[in-house]
Amino acid sequence: MAHDSEDLVLVDFPAEGVRRLTLNRPAKRNALSNPLRARLFELLEAGDLDPAVRVTILRGAGPCFSAGYDLSGGTGEPFPFHTAPGAGHWARHVVEGAFRIWDLAKPVIAQVHGWCLAGGSELATSCDLVYVAEDAKIGYPPVRNMSPPDNQFHAWMCGLRGAMEMMLTGNAIDGNEAVRLGFANRAYPADQLDEAVVAMALQVAQVPSEVQAMNKRSVHRAMEIMGLRAAIRAGTEIQALALTTQTSRDAFAAVKSGLTGALSARDAAFGDYRTKEGGGD
Repeated sequence: MAHDSEDLVLVDFPAEGVRRLTLNRPAKRNALSNPLRARLFELLEAGDLDPAVRVTILRGAGPCFSAGYDLSGGTGEPFPFHTAPGAGHWARHVVEGAFRIWDLAKPVIAQVHGWCLAGGSELATSCDLVYVAEDAKIGYPPVRNMSPPDNQFHAWMCGLRGAMEMMLTGNAIDGNEAVRLGFANRAYPADQLDEAVVAMALQVAQVPSEVQAMNKRSVHRAMEIMGLRAAIRAGTEIQALALTTQTSRDAFAAVKSGLTGALSARDAAFGDYRTKEGGGD
């Protein structure tokens, strides 16, 4: 698939065996447009085939990891890869993308700072390890007027009570709470996050890739036997059904009339996200 520019995702090698990908739309809070997603999948899959790469770090440029999918028009055709069309296509497409990352042979580490909202949080949870800044803000605000997530990871990552609170309020959690709930492995002061993640990546890189592939798969198979993959796929049908509600239809109509105003109206009663510090979906 054609994409806007290779600069949508920056590539560097901070240490031997460690490849780092940086989402590079800082002015848009790294909103996940389909051109950006296409480039990201292209690079992740190339790294899986490169014997010089043993682990990949994924982070965001500028003030945040990612504020979510690009609701200003960046999620239409062409898509990064084919997903069966019909009702519920977008949610199925998102979940297929998550499992494309999940099924890579080599580990992927999410490095999260600032906003990690909606699709951004789905992207982070698709990775094998998640390290966050203590002051990160992680949430899924579209539950307030659109739908539950496309990729319904919350119950698996955060447990029943934590997941239910996030689903019923749309409130964000900080990095320390993300660790407590199980969304993330560890939290660090923001100015120490880069160094800490590279240090952890170097530890992961000490294990040969052929062994790491089996290590990853053993954990994933255990989760899948408990039903993770089936449950997340089933969630796409609930998400599609939610989009038929009048509240959701009204919300999308408001977005077409003006994204900033629609998001501010959604969050005004809660006094957070865009209405407090700036954010997005």
